[in-house]
Amino acid sequence: MAYRHFLLIVFFFAFADNISAQNKNDSIRENRLDEVRISSFHINDSLLNAPASIGIIPEKDLQRNDNADITPAVNRISGVLMQSGSYNTNRISIRGIGARTPYGTNKIRAFYGNIPLTSGDSETTIEDIDVENIEQVEVIKGPLSSLYGAGLGGAILITPKTSGLFGDKAKISSTFGSYNLQKNSIGYSHDQKSYTLNISYHKLSSDGWRENSAYNREGVTLSGALFRKEKSKLTYFGNYTYMKAFIASSIDKNTFDNNPRGAAFTWKSAKGFEKYDSYLSGLAYEFEISKIKNATSIFVNHKESDEPRPFDILKQNTTAYGARTQFSGYFDSKRKNSFIIGMEYFRDNYKGRNFENLYEDNNGLGSLQGNQIAEAYQNRIFYNVFAQFRSLLSRQFEIQAGININKTKFDLENTLPAETKQGYSYDAIVSPQLSLLYKPGNSQTIYASVSRGFSTPAIEETLNADGTINPDIKPENGYNIEVGGKFYFLNKKLYTEIALYRMAINDLLVAQRVGDDQYIGVNAGKTLHQGVEFSVNYNAAINHFLSINPYLSASIGDYTFKEFINNDIDYSGNELTGVPKNKVNAGLIFNTDFGAYLSADFMFTDKMPINDSNSVYNESYRIWNAKLGWKFKFLKRFSSNIAAGINNIFDEHYASMVLVNATAFGNATPRFYYPGLPVNYYMNVAFAYAF
Repeated sequence: MAYRHFLLIVFFFAFADNISAQNKNDSIRENRLDEVRISSFHINDSLLNAPASIGIIPEKDLQRNDNADITPAVNRISGVLMQSGSYNTNRISIRGIGARTPYGTNKIRAFYGNIPLTSGDSETTIEDIDVENIEQVEVIKGPLSSLYGAGLGGAILITPKTSGLFGDKAKISSTFGSYNLQKNSIGYSHDQKSYTLNISYHKLSSDGWRENSAYNREGVTLSGALFRKEKSKLTYFGNYTYMKAFIASSIDKNTFDNNPRGAAFTWKSAKGFEKYDSYLSGLAYEFEISKIKNATSIFVNHKESDEPRPFDILKQNTTAYGARTQFSGYFDSKRKNSFIIGMEYFRDNYKGRNFENLYEDNNGLGSLQGNQIAEAYQNRIFYNVFAQFRSLLSRQFEIQAGININKTKFDLENTLPAETKQGYSYDAIVSPQLSLLYKPGNSQTIYASVSRGFSTPAIEETLNADGTINPDIKPENGYNIEVGGKFYFLNKKLYTEIALYRMAINDLLVAQRVGDDQYIGVNAGKTLHQGVEFSVNYNAAINHFLSINPYLSASIGDYTFKEFINNDIDYSGNELTGVPKNKVNAGLIFNTDFGAYLSADFMFTDKMPINDSNSVYNESYRIWNAKLGWKFKFLKRFSSNIAAGINNIFDEHYASMVLVNATAFGNATPRFYYPGLPVNYYMNVAFAYAF
């Protein structure tokens, strides 16, 4: 049946060719790969000159799938694994860092423009940002802490989308897919010499393919620039998101094999879900005087959430605010010696309340709030002072050095079930970085770098079983040694990149589950992360109307517990939990001169241990996706993109996310697995008008 649908799609677009001969695609004629520009966070503005492995996801790659989920695009980057149990349940690990986090993503800092997406509790959520509001994503692999602070695994920098077109533009798009997937968005942009305005609205919903997994999200984004001049501008950003997602949760091996659509029994009975209202807002002012540039930003984030779970109902209220300023410039008139220096302040205020969930007494109607059983307040503050320097020693050699100094403190107050109040702070953490670059030619770079990174524990990881702070908990820290090369060949039609790294993590934090929703942390040992990453991207014209763009990215890693004793059990020498040793992504993109295109991609993920004893593994899997579309213009001002696609073409049965070290309660078996979507279909339709 899948192949029959695919042939119908092919026939449709072949027929559409008859009316699109006038629509020419300039990418056929320009076969060279553009040199990638990176964000202003770096001391360089070119990927080629950055002494680090940085995965770049441009806008066209973000929208290569169904425009609803960023996961496939992130997974095309070597060394990066984004596991997705559902739209609202994800975990990102970079080179194995963050793989053992029970839920969500930590040990990675993320920014949307100048606004941090990482909470004071070290959790990062990027999936709330609408894919169609993103211009580019940069994934920095490794602890470049001289600029980003507490992110042992790296950093994710998301560039908000701007109009890029002088005048006015309106756009509307829709996506329809399996399991009643629907996404509709509408946007308007206005671009003048002195100011810009971008506003958009989107709504994403799905019935979900598993029981108790319906999803609904809608949001409004406003951004732009004011008082824009040649050397200064004020930019603004605001985003509101409402989300409600029912939770099927993880399931045991028997259910995964025989009834993957089933939800965990207690979550289904409680009709458990997660719901929140989230607000992001910020202002940034940039100016240039003589040889000095400054970018200063302030931000405020607020989130109110409600999560009925089988064991309780959790209500949370979090407000974060802060500021960041960064000066950059040159020490000399020939611009051979440059610098970045700045500081960042972040404060996060949290209030959480827990209530009884009386769903078992609610006649099958789901969750019912009972008496309050706990209340806690948490505040976390940190400061980052950072500097980075770049010196051109000759035409072929340059050196970069940086340093970050972080100071973190937090307070915890419990009012229920008993009153306690404690505060704690870490000693200042110094993270240096040193890199050397060699350029054998104008389009090739070889680099070597040494850097130190750290990650502060989540607040629950700092607690003892009785809820008091454990002052002996230390941040994880480690040194990363990396060598690599970036090379353009064949008149910039071919780009290759290779990186070899070795990172040893000390004071490994282990989250031990001591209750349904209670974890404690211990510093249990050391891990070793080492491997090689490779990527290649080629663009060539087959003839006057057809071009082909094949790509490949691969990572081979060796991730082990170097020293690890937990609960008197020695796991030293075992494979690190939750990360595959090998991952391969490959694909082909065909573009035609009349606007039709076809993309096909493949992902192989090797087996991975999902408990520390290595007695249980998640099996390897292979996923094939394809998308066929047609971009065209008419009446000079109208443009359109119509496409259809298939995900998981061969209906692979696999776990798209795992719960590492799942604990069994009573006579139940551990619930390790989040089943991945079976074969599914979608269609995109988008229209734009330039005034």
